[in-house]
Amino acid sequence: MAEDLVLDTAIRDWVLIPLSVVMVLIGVLRYFVSKLMRSPATSPSPDPKLVKEGQVVIRARNLRTNAQFIPAKAFKARKFYYTNEENGLLHVPKEDAQKAQAAMFSDPNMAMDMMKKNLSMIVPQTLTFAWVNFFFSGFVAAKIPFPLTQRFRGMLQNGIDLSTVDVSYVSSRSWYFLNLFGLRGLFSLILGEENATDDAQKMMQMGGGFGFNPTMSLGAEKDSLDIMQHDWALPKMERHAEDVLKQLLKK
Repeated sequence: MAEDLVLDTAIRDWVLIPLSVVMVLIGVLRYFVSKLMRSPATSPSPDPKLVKEGQVVIRARNLRTNAQFIPAKAFKARKFYYTNEENGLLHVPKEDAQKAQAAMFSDPNMAMDMMKKNLSMIVPQTLTFAWVNFFFSGFVAAKIPFPLTQRFRGMLQNGIDLSTVDVSYVSSRSWYFLNLFGLRGLFSLILGEENATDDAQKMMQMGGGFGFNPTMSLGAEKDSLDIMQHDWALPKMERHAEDVLKQLLKK
């Protein structure tokens, strides 16, 4: 049976609060350092063609996700609009695909800017984790005010090897990871919507980074639409509603 613990107020004052404050300060500092390291020459305005291709990929993905809510005729029309070989939005000629792949590594300034961004994220996180692991390892820092299943033990009690402790207790190392991945909303309030994390994601989405290329994604999305089988959900919903009404009437 899980044991109930009484957390010392000194843990709150010397572990929980300092760790949270340090994580917020490091996030703000990383934002300003990344702005200083990013020069105007390496931060050009996004290419309208790449932005348009990225939006087409998102629209086609939404079509695949919600295809069961439209009739088969409407789905086929939209599928043809995206995938036909003459003027489909997802059709990419072979020569254009080869040019896009070569252009990914053509700008050394872009590669240097991406390296600076990665450096400004990796170095602070590595040093902070080493600091947390050295000074705060083994502490039970907080308790979540609702019960959880055993699946959350590995996520919330990292660094504590006690199976008798209730899952709702959070270790100091797990509190570090929760702050690391959960402070994005707070940073948006402090720094605005255009914070460092969002800026990195936009750079990847617009084709500015080496991890994403909208032109190559067009072909992958076209293949996914080509092999997709349409299954309209409305007839199943009507039968399900009819079964539910029959059960209610029997009662």
